[in-house]
Amino acid sequence: MRRSSTSAAALDQRPPADTRLWLTVNKLVPYLWQYKWRVLLALSCLLAAKLATVAVPLVFKDIIDGLNTAQQALSLPVLLLLLYGALRFSGALFTELREILFARVTQRAVRRISLEVFRHLHELSLRFHLHRETGGVSRDIERGSRSISNLISYTLYSILPTLIEIGLVLAILFARYDSVFVLIALASLTIYVVFTVKVSNWRISIRRKVNETDSAANTRAIDSLINYETVKYFNNEEYEAGRYDQRMREWEDAATRSRVSLSWLNLGQQLSIALGVTAMMWRAASGVVDGSMTIGDLVLVNAFLIQLYMPLNFLGVVYREIRQALTDIERMFDLLAVSREVADAPTAVELAAGPVFIRFSEVDFSYEANRQILHAVDFSVPAGGTVAVVGESGSGKSTLARLLYRFYDIGSGHILVNGTDLRQLTQASLRAAIGIVPQDTVLFNDSIYYNIQYGRPDASREEVLAAAAAAQLSRFVEQLPDGYETRVGERGLKLSGGEKQRVAIARALLKNPPVLIFDEATSALDSKTEKAIQASLDNAARGRTTLVIAHRLSTIMNADEILVMDAGRIVERGSHPELLQAAGLYAQMWTLQQQEEALVVAT
Repeated sequence: MRRSSTSAAALDQRPPADTRLWLTVNKLVPYLWQYKWRVLLALSCLLAAKLATVAVPLVFKDIIDGLNTAQQALSLPVLLLLLYGALRFSGALFTELREILFARVTQRAVRRISLEVFRHLHELSLRFHLHRETGGVSRDIERGSRSISNLISYTLYSILPTLIEIGLVLAILFARYDSVFVLIALASLTIYVVFTVKVSNWRISIRRKVNETDSAANTRAIDSLINYETVKYFNNEEYEAGRYDQRMREWEDAATRSRVSLSWLNLGQQLSIALGVTAMMWRAASGVVDGSMTIGDLVLVNAFLIQLYMPLNFLGVVYREIRQALTDIERMFDLLAVSREVADAPTAVELAAGPVFIRFSEVDFSYEANRQILHAVDFSVPAGGTVAVVGESGSGKSTLARLLYRFYDIGSGHILVNGTDLRQLTQASLRAAIGIVPQDTVLFNDSIYYNIQYGRPDASREEVLAAAAAAQLSRFVEQLPDGYETRVGERGLKLSGGEKQRVAIARALLKNPPVLIFDEATSALDSKTEKAIQASLDNAARGRTTLVIAHRLSTIMNADEILVMDAGRIVERGSHPELLQAAGLYAQMWTLQQQEEALVVAT
């Protein structure tokens, strides 16, 4: 996945792999501690369950020894059998109680962390989102959220009960039998753990490669599907399938290596367990033969071996899962590590309600260090006034809107809003005061009504319908079978360009802000609809501070001032009559457009 330079810098500063586990756990603790009483009760149930589980073989041993007598039928330890059943049930009972108590804790932590990542992504700069790949990011979040749940579960109440159970078993073996049993157990434990850690650490790079190729394949698939029409235009279905398959082949190779290496890990773990079990059973059988141990002792040791090595085997699985989960959520936490390029100043203040006066003062700006976009741009938009900006493509017109919205911070100069540098205003209050109709309208895959109401989610239905009527949209919608509940499709692709623009205009009008920005707001409309909507836009702009970025000069003839930009500089300014009289670049553009319109009418 491609990352911005900010993201790359953040990745370079990541701690070593061995410490990232503890950093992750430390990050999760505050989310879990919100339910500290649930956590403590769950841990108490965990301890009770393990005590009951370890007590079962002890009772079973007494039952076996009690049956191994001449009067076995008469001396059947009924109470021991009842105790055996009670302990069996208690182990399951306390285990399930632990799960019930901890379920809310785990799911709430996943929810809060996922929400934090979601909010953080919306707080990142436009530069980050222009570099990101949607498919890869969505896959990272999906996989990370799932792995957080696994990581919490395994770390907090899978490893701990396993260690408790191993500790209890070793203590009982040491107290009741020869220390050789403990030495054999500790030796096999050490071999098992060292082998598991070494091989699992080696597998991390393989797992990371699986994730990278999986995200890359998903990104390529989503990018192709989003551009479905373009694929069809050029008959490139097989070409796209080939590009996707290339990524899938890389994923196949990485996934195969991961699966094979996992099998070798499992074999090594089972070998260490088999050697330990064989040695301990040989020692126990020898004890029975020489009379130092009973049949019940042999059964007890066997039961303890099962209880010792089953959780040990599970511990190996848990360790592998934790390492894999950590690798899976690594990308998700990488997203949280990306710093916000545009952030509110500590002393930022709210923009006061009321009329808004805007001033660009000697503004320089560049998207990339070696390519400057704006050069000493200086102009004002008086409160309630309308300023239009025209120029060739790439002259920097739309950049003015992005800077006013503070999608980027300027290189030098000032952008003043009511006399205050916008960097000293909170972004939320600044953007709440601005409504925009962008050149490239993108809609949510929801209903027309939802997309209009998005401009002000608390607006009433009457207000939504009034905004639609003002945008000349109501007649079109009323002809649809589902009316305003008609779904617009992914990115609004079910609507034409003109219909999407009218929805965008209605959305901006519904927001009812003191500042309006029209960025080629009617570029996708036919001449008849444009003239009808232009009157509505003029009416909506009345009394508001309005910045109009236009290509069709006929739409901005009534602007208070028109700025002509060329190569990032304002080369002409004045009213429509003044600019025509100056016979400069604006006059040339006007003449050319008039000739084009006359040619269209003639044909």
